[in-house]
Amino acid sequence: MKKFSHILISAGLLMLPLSAFAQLYFSSPDLAAQALVKAVGAHDDAALQQLLGDDWQDYLPEKDVDPDAVTRFLRDWKVSHNLVSQGDVAHLNVGAENWQLPIPMVKTAEGWSFDMQKGAAEIETRTIGRNELSAIQAVTAYTDAQQQYWQTAGDPPHYAQKLISSEGQRDGLYWPVKEGDVPSPLGPAFGNDQSGSDYHGYYFRILTKQGENADGGKLSYLDNGQMTKGFALIAWPAAYGHTGITSFMINQKGVVYQKDMGDDTDAQARKIDSFDPDDSWQAIDEQP
Repeated sequence: MKKFSHILISAGLLMLPLSAFAQLYFSSPDLAAQALVKAVGAHDDAALQQLLGDDWQDYLPEKDVDPDAVTRFLRDWKVSHNLVSQGDVAHLNVGAENWQLPIPMVKTAEGWSFDMQKGAAEIETRTIGRNELSAIQAVTAYTDAQQQYWQTAGDPPHYAQKLISSEGQRDGLYWPVKEGDVPSPLGPAFGNDQSGSDYHGYYFRILTKQGENADGGKLSYLDNGQMTKGFALIAWPAAYGHTGITSFMINQKGVVYQKDMGDDTDAQARKIDSFDPDDSWQAIDEQP
């Protein structure tokens, strides 16, 4: 997959006032692009709203703002920029990697302007791609964290059954630390320090057993209440089709499996209680 570090001005333009403006039109897409860069560089909220329209925040909510994205966009504009035109639609490409702004410029009877509605599908596609990459990285980091937890978990050695530790305890893969404390194997990002919250549009849940389709067959990872025989994790999109499409599973073998469970993903994922990658799951390293 391509690098998604520039997912938009990535949802990265600044919050704008809600007062209405008439959207600006230009005689050429180049003039429209220059006006956008000038407004972004000047942090001119009123100009940005005139360029992008009153409802742009419906597509780029404030909570998705990347504080570094504007700086990267302006830097890449200075490195290089060009317009890719096809009929009455033009896109702005910037930087050495030729990153393309997902919001197109379209020509109407009034002139050229930015079209947030036409950019919405591309914005969502890029968000999904970025979130899925983050989810794959996260489930892989989970296996490393479990191995680290095993080394310090006491007698008998065991794996963690929680992502977030109980208050005042170290019974999960993450616990808050003060200066000088031993860091937890996993950072708070999986749940923003809150059990049940999402990370980059994905939910994560530890599985304590495996099914007949896993190496070694049907098996509980628990022994006398401790998870000593293995570990697994499932990750699925918090909002199917918007924050992600593919669900992922992994166990102590370290192979990531993926599956598109469709519109009913959330309900299906919550019913899964074991690592059981049947033929409907595909190992990522088996992709062509």
